[in-house]
Amino acid sequence: MKAYVRILVVALVCSPLTFSADAGLHILNTYKLGGEGGWDYLKMDSDSRRLFISRSTHVMVIDADSGKPVGEIPDTPGVHGIALAPDLGRGFTSNGREGSVTIFDLKTLKPVGKVKEVGKNPDAILYDPASKRVFTFNGGSGDATAIDGASGNIVGKVPLDGKPEFAVTTAEGEVFANIEDKSEIVALDPKELKVKSRWGLAPCKEPSGLAMDIKNRRLFAGCDNKVMAVVNADSGKVITTLPIGDGVDANRFDPDEQLAFASCGDGTLTVVHEDSPDKFSVAQTVKTERGARTMALDTKMHRIYLVTAKFGPRPAATATQPRPRPAILPDSFEVLVVGK
Repeated sequence: MKAYVRILVVALVCSPLTFSADAGLHILNTYKLGGEGGWDYLKMDSDSRRLFISRSTHVMVIDADSGKPVGEIPDTPGVHGIALAPDLGRGFTSNGREGSVTIFDLKTLKPVGKVKEVGKNPDAILYDPASKRVFTFNGGSGDATAIDGASGNIVGKVPLDGKPEFAVTTAEGEVFANIEDKSEIVALDPKELKVKSRWGLAPCKEPSGLAMDIKNRRLFAGCDNKVMAVVNADSGKVITTLPIGDGVDANRFDPDEQLAFASCGDGTLTVVHEDSPDKFSVAQTVKTERGARTMALDTKMHRIYLVTAKFGPRPAATATQPRPRPAILPDSFEVLVVGK
């Protein structure tokens, strides 16, 4: 009883929560895809109904409504993320092991070029419509690389003084990125290629996922210490933090439903309701599956897509591998569809 009271008091002091009505979300479907390779980011094209899934050496593309494969993008060594530029008819992948970006045709999915030497371990990638530039966020070299979306030429780099994780754009001349090892968010000017602001996120530690309510100027950072930090995108002030699961790696925001999401490797999806621009409440914790740490949002159908697989036993820790990962069981890769 004492432990319960202590936890409750800490929660109220750190983040005064009110719990809204259950969002009514649950797993609607499971697509059994199988295949080899791990995974990282997903990207949803709500208009074409295609879901892009990174799979280590290639990108799987499936029909989001049926789960049936519609194609793949080959030769993407260590692929992390996918960015789409519908106005240019192109897509882009960040290839971490190769330090490159693959450019592909958005209709045919065929590669049309590759940008080399973008940086060390390009991780997150996004397309900024205002500048028509593609940005890779390079975890190994601690910088961001800007690529002209039409020509495929590198136009410059932005030193970030830390390890960038995920990034978002307002599509109106602003880009925000998490700096994981500094527990910060930086605001970038995508045309001038410079850092405009740098904000500490305490009490958030090691932010990974990032999403944004563009209209109300709110950023949602998923933090390694099991909180979601809500940040004012003008001042950098942390408005509040809300409890989430363990092992967060992605955040999304649905502007129509006013819901922010955090997907966690412990098998939970936290759903946060924006009651007002300065008030937020945990609406639901959806039980997903272990390893479902990354996701994509379908803004048309208001569904969340997560990926995971079945795992074997965790190997014993060694001096060189103090935190070994369990092996993925063959052909167990799957997509979880969450909605109402």
